[in-house]
Amino acid sequence: MAQYSGVVFFDLDGTLLNGHSLVDAATGQAIHQLRANGYLPIIATGRSPLEIKEARRVTGIDTFITLNGAYIEHNGEAIYKGVIPTPTVGQLICIGNSLGESISMYTPDQIRTTLDTPDMRRAYEFIHTPIPQVDPDFYKTNDILMLLVLTDHNDGRYTFPLNGSLTFYRNGPFSIDTVKKNESKRHGIERVIKLLNLGNVPSWAFGDGPNDIPMLEYVDHPVAMGNGITPVKDRAEFITGTNTAGGIIHGLRHYQLID
Repeated sequence: MAQYSGVVFFDLDGTLLNGHSLVDAATGQAIHQLRANGYLPIIATGRSPLEIKEARRVTGIDTFITLNGAYIEHNGEAIYKGVIPTPTVGQLICIGNSLGESISMYTPDQIRTTLDTPDMRRAYEFIHTPIPQVDPDFYKTNDILMLLVLTDHNDGRYTFPLNGSLTFYRNGPFSIDTVKKNESKRHGIERVIKLLNLGNVPSWAFGDGPNDIPMLEYVDHPVAMGNGITPVKDRAEFITGTNTAGGIIHGLRHYQLID
C-alpha cells in the first residue's frame, strides 16, 4: 500500500466545485500537484458516485466518500456500503406521499424518485444534475444507501417520527440528505483512515456546509471556505477564500501542501 505524507478531504458543493458545479481547471491542477507532493486527496460529499464523475476526471481523485458516508470507494473497489433498512425507506416514502412530496432513492449507480414535483425539479436544477426517473417501487428490489427528501419547509414532518432511525442533513433550499442513523462524512473518514492505514499521518478537510461539520471536528486541520456558514467557520483552524475565487488553492498553499 502506498505511503502518504498526509490525507486531504474535500467537500464538493460550495467547496471543490465552483458556482456552476464544476471544478476550475486551476483547482484541478492543484489537486494533481497535491498528489504529486505525496498527499492523498479524497472527495467527501453528499452527492452520488454518478454525480462526481466530472470532478474526479478533472482532479484525478480515485478515493471517495459519497452519500454522506454511506458509500466509500478506493481505486475502483467498494469498501463500505451503509444500507438503509427497506421498511424504514418505506416509512419515509409514506410520509412523502401523504404530503405530496417526492423522495429520491440512491444506490451507488442509480437514482430514482417517487414523484415528479416542482421541488424535486428545483433541487436537481439547483445542483446542475439530471432529473431522475420516477419509480416509486425502486426501493423494494434495490439496496438504498441514501434518500433525498424534496421539500422546502416540511423538515419536521420527516425528522420527528424517524429521527431514531435516520440522520437528516438539510443540504439546500429544496432538499434534505437522509442516511442511516449516525452515518456521516466523519464516520466515512474514520473508516477510510482505518482501512488504508492512515492513522499516523496528518489530515485536513475543506468544507462549507452543515454536513461538513462532523468531518471538520474530526480531522487535524479543519478548513472553512470563505463562503461557508458560520458554524463551519467557528470550527475551522483556517478560513480560506471562497469556492469561486481560488479558495482551495489558497488553503493548500497556506499549509504548504502545494507550491
